[in-house]
Amino acid sequence: MPYPKHPPRHYNVAEAKARFSTLVRKALEGEDVVIARDNKPLVKLVPIAVRERRPGTARGLVRMSADFDRTPEDFSDYR
Repeated sequence: MPYPKHPPRHYNVAEAKARFSTLVRKALEGEDVVIARDNKPLVKLVPIAVRERRPGTARGLVRMSADFDRTPEDFSDYR
């Protein structure tokens, strides 16, 4: 059985406004960030779930013509 998480740290609205970028970083790192007013929790700052990118997931979806890297015959006109 995993150890219980620490209780979330509460930040008052003024402190959250002053330290917003720090709180965003903490939330992205997995820390519970709760913003409170008068010691009553109002909102919880959580990251939006982003799909993990994996190389090779578009394999077979991109096509190039056989002559993709051939120099066009009329290219000499642009020199």
